[in-house]
Amino acid sequence: MTSAAALARLEGIVDASGIAPRIEAMLPVGVRHRQLRVRTLLAGMLLSQAGQRPAHLTRVRSALTALPAPGQARLGVTEDWKTGPHQLTYRQTERTFGLVTGALAEDTPDGTPSEILAAICDELLEASIPDEFKDASTALAVDWTDVETFSRPPPHGTRDCADPEAWWGHRSGGGPGQDSELFFGCYLSAGTMMREEHGPPVPELARRMTVCSCRTDPARALVPVLTRMPGDGIPLGDILADSGYAHRDAEAWAIPLRAAGAQLVQDLHPSAAAPAAPTTAPSSPTGTCTARPRPELCWNSGRWPATPPPARPARTTSSPPSSPGTSSGRSPATTPTGTTG
Repeated sequence: MTSAAALARLEGIVDASGIAPRIEAMLPVGVRHRQLRVRTLLAGMLLSQAGQRPAHLTRVRSALTALPAPGQARLGVTEDWKTGPHQLTYRQTERTFGLVTGALAEDTPDGTPSEILAAICDELLEASIPDEFKDASTALAVDWTDVETFSRPPPHGTRDCADPEAWWGHRSGGGPGQDSELFFGCYLSAGTMMREEHGPPVPELARRMTVCSCRTDPARALVPVLTRMPGDGIPLGDILADSGYAHRDAEAWAIPLRAAGAQLVQDLHPSAAAPAAPTTAPSSPTGTCTARPRPELCWNSGRWPATPPPARPARTTSSPPSSPGTSSGRSPATTPTGTTG
């Protein structure tokens, strides 16, 4: 897809969502004309991500200024000033972006998006689903992943940093035998379209997403995003999630989703396959135990423990051992004799 075709597709998504005029109306009206409009900013953000660029504000400006001259003039990236043609600067990009984030942010940040920001993200993602696939499936596969923040962690005992809503979280470890490791950032949750049982294949398109601080349970943060879908005319069907969601309290995950019409399908990781048959151990407080028995000869997900090194014989003397044919108990004591050079 050419850059012109990609830009036309992304502009269509922004226009179909209808969020640009809503955000523009929330921004303060200044005395001076603002060159970068919200619609152009959103198109530049989508264009930078479509080009697999890092999510940096400088990349957004680079994506806009790399457009052909007619496209820059149409979007307002270049304008005719008294001194001649003027191209969008980074300072102007930062100005509009700061106004948008300030208008959509909560008065008291708590690590979760505001209601208006969550609604705008829902509308933008829904507009990205092609019309022929909007009713193709009601099943979703949900999961969360780690997203490191751009900010350095705050000093110990403080929360003073460039991203005060970020916090320490856990993610899968990358080293051998390392179950998890710490990172400083947020949790990104997504609900992706999937084929229904016995249904035709569908494209795996992200239909809902949300971001929350690591101080917030990602499963709890995703529940209101999913339960808003029936109110928008999108019924919920099967929701496939791994065992990490099943371990939540019923009020935090299962009950609200089932009340919204969803059918929960909880999957297990390969390393945590189906549990063993229940047993009636006397130590079980409920009389039954559904946990897998602890392996006796394996460690760390079924791997055999390392063979211990052979034990060294204890050293009893610094003198060399006696000849096999002699015995220290029967031989007379020897008297050391001096030697001369």
